[in-house]
Amino acid sequence: MKKEPLSILVIHGPNLNLLGTREPEIYGTQTLADIDSDLKKKGEKLGFRVETFQSNHEGAIIDKIQQAATNICGLIINPAAYTHTSVAIRDALQMLDLPVVEIHLSNIYQREPFRHKSLIAPAITGQIAGFGAHGYLLALDAVISLIR
Repeated sequence: MKKEPLSILVIHGPNLNLLGTREPEIYGTQTLADIDSDLKKKGEKLGFRVETFQSNHEGAIIDKIQQAATNICGLIINPAAYTHTSVAIRDALQMLDLPVVEIHLSNIYQREPFRHKSLIAPAITGQIAGFGAHGYLLALDAVISLIR
């Protein structure tokens, strides 16, 4: 009987559905579909199933984290603007007992001062910021390394 691959969930927060057209000088020209495709291909090569999810709604992101808690082995999250505002997402992440990597396309510490504070950071394993879309692949490498 063939063993199912381990699953990693990638959550994209608000406005990331507009990647490729929204402020390309900050976020790059790759679309979210491009990023998701690259993640799934790399995950498959490494023996992992990568599931992706995007929402502009805080509650939907929290619901996805809660649902995934029992059937994933790692999580990558770009909470986008919720990074700086959502205690609720932080609380949901703190309930997980698995590797969680926070990802940001831009270097949030080189931007406006309000972006320097991540409410999510204390609830996650590590953070990657400033490498554009490639940061997602770095995050996948990190999560897989932590799982293994």
